[in-house]
Amino acid sequence: MKKVFPLIVVLITLSVLGIIFIQMSWIRNAIDLRTQQHDQDIATAVQRIKDELYAKFLLNEGWIVTDENSRNFFLQNYFSIQKGFTKTEIDDIIEQNIRKSNIREEFDYAIIDIYRNPLFISEGFRNEYFSTPITTLLSPDNSLYRETLYLYLHEDRNYILRKMGWMIAGSILFTTIIISAFALTVRTLFTQKKLSEVKSDFINNMTHELKTPLATISLAIDALTNEKVIRDTEKIKYYSGMIKDENKRMNKQVEKILQAARIERQEIKLNLQHLNGHEIIRKVADNLSLQIQDKQGSLTLKLAAQRHEVNADEVHFSNIIFNLLDNAIKYSSDQPRIEVETFNHGTMLAIKVKDNGIGMNKETQARIFEKFYRAHTGNLHNVKGFGLGLSYVKAMAEEHGGKVKVESAPGKGSTFTVFFPLV
Repeated sequence: MKKVFPLIVVLITLSVLGIIFIQMSWIRNAIDLRTQQHDQDIATAVQRIKDELYAKFLLNEGWIVTDENSRNFFLQNYFSIQKGFTKTEIDDIIEQNIRKSNIREEFDYAIIDIYRNPLFISEGFRNEYFSTPITTLLSPDNSLYRETLYLYLHEDRNYILRKMGWMIAGSILFTTIIISAFALTVRTLFTQKKLSEVKSDFINNMTHELKTPLATISLAIDALTNEKVIRDTEKIKYYSGMIKDENKRMNKQVEKILQAARIERQEIKLNLQHLNGHEIIRKVADNLSLQIQDKQGSLTLKLAAQRHEVNADEVHFSNIIFNLLDNAIKYSSDQPRIEVETFNHGTMLAIKVKDNGIGMNKETQARIFEKFYRAHTGNLHNVKGFGLGLSYVKAMAEEHGGKVKVESAPGKGSTFTVFFPLV
């Protein structure tokens, strides 16, 4: 999987880059083709104008043309726009042939003689239009009268792009869709890879968590079958109590997993009521006092919040405090020094749990509230659990309308602050 995943990403990346390159090449070629077509339409229009002028001139003059040589002779010696046509005729001939050549833009024109005197000129033609590249000699080669047509089309510089706008926009749209689909695919692959790793870690953790109590129960059962133990009432009570404790421990772990599943399915319903936050904090702290004493640690309460009545579910509120304190105990390498402080933050009761544990780097802080994620503990190997505690804290705090944040640095401990709405 480790080798296949990068290969898939590389292949998809190459495919998308190839598609984008082909799209850009196609658009560029289409623009070049449309430009050439437009230039050809203009050339065709000019040629049609010349042909119609020649044909009408011969017809108006009444000359009978029997062959190409006689036609060329008459045109070279007698053809003149000024003598053979009116302004109206010139307007009609130019416009009709331009429209026949699929040119729809507005235009202006000027026809001048060899001395640059205007013979015919449209009303909107300006002197700067003489710089237009669309010029053609209307008179035949070697003609006595050299008359030139200047044609100006009112089209902007982006005329071709504007004409192909829908096509280019469609290409950009579909290219964007392809890139978005690629990004979504890669993101999904990373997510699936991450979920696969999380699942593997969870299975390993769950195996170790359940293996220990099962092994203890197995040893206790074996001890109970021993003849010496059967006759000793105290030992029977001892081993029976051990089995009961380990059974409770397994049930507690299973309940954590089921509770996480219920949170994910949003099946948990809160029984909100007015609670004395300080009272519950003291109760949870008392329950954990033995664990802290076993580690020769200390727990200091600084319950200074003026207002500490919260609108919360008592069970989940207690569990949140318990998980934060339990986490502080588990991730303390030496004697735990834990401090619980409360204060009011606007309309919230802020509960700050500070420890002197191993701390976390920025990467760990970014993922600490993810389900099944467990921080690396360095040389500590006694930290147990499924990585559900802090994800539960975050989910339940947000379910109550509050939030949780963390501040930490490696080797300097961690500070978790959870906010609950005040009554």
